[in-house]
Amino acid sequence: MGSGKSTVARLLARQIGWIHVDLDRRITDSTGLSIPEIFAQKGEPAFRQIEHEQLEKSLGEATSLGRATVISLGGGTTAQPANLALLERHAVTLVWLDCPIEELLRRCAHITNRPLFRDEASFRELHRQRLPFYELAHFRVEGSTEPLRVVEKILSLGILDTVPA
Repeated sequence: MGSGKSTVARLLARQIGWIHVDLDRRITDSTGLSIPEIFAQKGEPAFRQIEHEQLEKSLGEATSLGRATVISLGGGTTAQPANLALLERHAVTLVWLDCPIEELLRRCAHITNRPLFRDEASFRELHRQRLPFYELAHFRVEGSTEPLRVVEKILSLGILDTVPA
């Protein structure tokens, strides 16, 4: 939460000519509810099920249509074993946008629509719980700089092919 996943993914996809899928957007579009509304009305387990279904659908579309795709995942997506298995089955390359917790807190201080961000202590605990899953990513990129700089860092890894013009 607050690492810039959606912004960086959108900029990266545009720069290399790939499709961008924002998983949170797919979830809200498919349900007609905001993420806080899903949590409030249905609870986190239902949200995680919808998240998994939309991830599976996004990966399936990318595979069946042969579309190179950048997917911005939610902060808790990789903390779900079923999602990790799905990402592995599709040979997805995971890039972790690592930011110091103080920077994440600064970025999220004004956010009021995140159901799992209640206060600093709960945020720190959530980060601590998710950190081992983030560390499973194939690549770690420092994410505390400007989004375009983060995109440059990802491109410098040499792991993505651009679509020919």
